[in-house]
Amino acid sequence: MPPSVKPPPLYPDLLLAKSSLPRTADWQSTHHLVGHTATVVASITTLVGTLGQHLQKQFGLAHISIETLKATARLAAYLHDWGKANHQFQRVVRYPFTSLGSQYRQNPKIHPQLIRHEVASVLLAWEFREWLKQCPNADFMVALAAVGGHHLKLGGKQGQQRQELGEIREGSGDPYLYWYVNHPYFKKLLRFGKVLKLPLPIPKCSVSEKWYIRTIKAKRQEVLDAFIEWELDPTFLAVIKALLIAADAIGSASAQVSINIQEWIQKQLNNTLTEADLQKVIDARRGKNQLHRFQIDLKENSKRVTLARAGCGTGKTLGAYNWALRHAIGRKLFFCYPTTGTSTEGFLDYVHNQVESELLHSRSQVDLELACTGEEEENGEGGVNEAAQKLEAFKAWGAKVNICTVDTVLGLLQCHRRPLYCFPALANAAFVFDEVHCYDNALFGALLRFLKVVKAPILLMSASFLPAQVNAIREAAGEEIANIEGPQELEEQRRYSFHVLDQQNWECIEQKLWQRVKQELDNNGRVLWVCNQVNTAIAIYRAAKGKGLSPLLYHSRFRYEDRVKRHRVVVDAFKQDQRVLAITTQVAEMSLDLSATLLITQVADPAGLIQRLGRLNRQYCGHSCDALFYPDEKVGFPYRQKDLEAGRALVCAFKEQEVSQRQLADWLGRLNISTNPQEHCVWLDGGWRTYPAPLREAGYTITAVLEQDREEIDSLKASELPRYTIPLPANNNTKDWQRHRSGYLIAPEKQWRYCPELGAFEVGGE
Repeated sequence: MPPSVKPPPLYPDLLLAKSSLPRTADWQSTHHLVGHTATVVASITTLVGTLGQHLQKQFGLAHISIETLKATARLAAYLHDWGKANHQFQRVVRYPFTSLGSQYRQNPKIHPQLIRHEVASVLLAWEFREWLKQCPNADFMVALAAVGGHHLKLGGKQGQQRQELGEIREGSGDPYLYWYVNHPYFKKLLRFGKVLKLPLPIPKCSVSEKWYIRTIKAKRQEVLDAFIEWELDPTFLAVIKALLIAADAIGSASAQVSINIQEWIQKQLNNTLTEADLQKVIDARRGKNQLHRFQIDLKENSKRVTLARAGCGTGKTLGAYNWALRHAIGRKLFFCYPTTGTSTEGFLDYVHNQVESELLHSRSQVDLELACTGEEEENGEGGVNEAAQKLEAFKAWGAKVNICTVDTVLGLLQCHRRPLYCFPALANAAFVFDEVHCYDNALFGALLRFLKVVKAPILLMSASFLPAQVNAIREAAGEEIANIEGPQELEEQRRYSFHVLDQQNWECIEQKLWQRVKQELDNNGRVLWVCNQVNTAIAIYRAAKGKGLSPLLYHSRFRYEDRVKRHRVVVDAFKQDQRVLAITTQVAEMSLDLSATLLITQVADPAGLIQRLGRLNRQYCGHSCDALFYPDEKVGFPYRQKDLEAGRALVCAFKEQEVSQRQLADWLGRLNISTNPQEHCVWLDGGWRTYPAPLREAGYTITAVLEQDREEIDSLKASELPRYTIPLPANNNTKDWQRHRSGYLIAPEKQWRYCPELGAFEVGGE
């Protein structure tokens, strides 16, 4: 055994796991390292015990026994925080306790730890590997890799893969780590290994207590070499990673609440759908109407993976709940929409107050701070934001139906926090993915990978599928799928009368458009005008006001709380029997459930145009309604030239004709558009690496807050900030913007201003 080194002092003289003040003066329970470890081991044991065979079936792990799943998960939980037994972490975790002397505390913002505690856990566990490998039925290497990634900081940074096993950071104050391996609390942690049936006697500690940087680098390389040579089962590893992250999250929460965590977990996860639950939703929505044959087929003629291709307003969503009657009994149901707006509408329209349900997306309201370690503040990490995501995810554990954005589910594949925290609910769920046509290559690739790995019942819905998408879905499913077409009697109704204004003179086009708008409004009609850019929409809005009209303006560049209000105002206005003119952007394509009598739209991509048409004559009035298309001369933002050309080809194919939804879908089905889905995902392909990567392709916007709002937002909780966020164009002008403490970029007042009427607008670009 190496000679003993005088340990850095601790007060209180125990190894802490959390910065939260304890409920008792003796610092017992889950705040110290042994107590927290015991709680996480108990939590993960309950998770595997409750989910058990669901894990095997849902993720195709029949070749992995329940005993191996449980033993490996428990070993990972046992080891996950061993690395906190070093002097730098113990000083960081005590930093919030200002009554302690400076010799006991370390400011992580000024002096970050040499290595993160989870990397330290991997290195320290590796020193005990010969003993730990004797854990019955457990896979040590799987557990070790899960430990290293349980805070999503291993092997990648800012979405990009890196080669080193954790970062060694300068400026820590001390160029070494002291291990408290001879401290009574660490010895107690070793003795706790008997719960995992690790053999006795516990081996004598041969770990040097003091590691300088050169030693850390050598140990790190030794473990990395072992990971490189390791032949792994990627799905088994991915499941253990997710279980550990979820168990650690709920274990941390238990420090703040007085409940039996094991009983709570069982109660929440066993709260699944019944036939009565779903029938209540269906009956409330359909009223006295009978289900269409299409909606009945979704239940009676569906398979594990089913495609539902039906036009807007034909009852796909109601059909999906009927599908769930066959496929989601005894499970939870995740209903996934592409945007926060569509998920909110789906929640309000169907399950709110009908069945135990939750609305999950990045802007749903949360307000709870869970126990933090003090590390969250390093490198600008938001401890409160992470706590809010944990709380939101815990709601999903107990809800029978979760209405969410697709990111809440498919984000699992790129190691996003929220879906990893939701993992126990995902592990026994059925899934509905709506508006699949609008997925970009990255998101569609994630969907394909999900289909390959997750063996759950899955329903994919859209108004239109490209042939290349259907073929890719069939291949990914690896089995026969069902393809259910929408109700013929509704889809063949001639809802639209196409008129293309392709004159080169904008003044001539504009004159004809306004004449048609006035005519429709004079007849008490409901006009929807869709533009391709926010600036264009604002210009049309101003022109309408200049003509004495009372238009409604709705686009994405409002503060989120204002946008929610605008959304409701527009939807409600179209429900009234009175004239209305709404001027919008692409937000109309999916989130607006309304029925216009006149549609005016710039030419866009074909799928987008079909979605816009879904807002025209949605509640069929017995005859066709006019759709006027005019060109967009702005190429590249947001549409490429080939997108605009394809859109023009669509509208010209039916120029001066009455058109049905079925004709549009058939036209799109003949379109030879290839897809290039990006299927690589960190969760399954990262091996020992675990870090968040982008789920969607880089867009044209960034989410920011306004300097104009700075005084107000600085006093808000992190969970309240999304109300003030605005998507703004991403360009070179943003590279020098400062960041708020929450992580959001701050749009300078000299570049961006805001008014409730117009939303955000560029200074000088009005």
